[in-house]
Amino acid sequence: MLTIARSVYLDLVAHLIDGLPDEACGLFAGIAEADGTATVSRFYPSVNVAASSRIYTIDPKTHLRADMDAEDAGLEILGVVHSHTHTEPYPSLTDVQQAPDPAWHYIIVSFRSGAPALRSYRIIEGSISEEAVSVAQD
Repeated sequence: MLTIARSVYLDLVAHLIDGLPDEACGLFAGIAEADGTATVSRFYPSVNVAASSRIYTIDPKTHLRADMDAEDAGLEILGVVHSHTHTEPYPSLTDVQQAPDPAWHYIIVSFRSGAPALRSYRIIEGSISEEAVSVAQD
């Protein structure tokens, strides 16, 4: 299960909306537990370097700053979030091929129906498994 602080969830969705009509992206950090669950407490918005409505690329400078900030706060980068502007919130072939870390959580927010639909996945060696997500009060 992935638990997201409400303020982080709101920041994350606002950033993805601001990125429309292109895909928007960012990283998130928090505490990972040994059982695979995690609690998200920080969001690091990124420019989509690809500037595309079909793919995303995290800005390397944002990634470096996020790594340093998370480490300074005793947290770790838990994963990446991006939007799907035209498709369901499910990893595309490109998403699977570009999944950099099997320990990461991959959040996808779809705007296909207008309202944001958030889902999270683990992607390990090409295998996709959905995980439960909860939004917790701060």
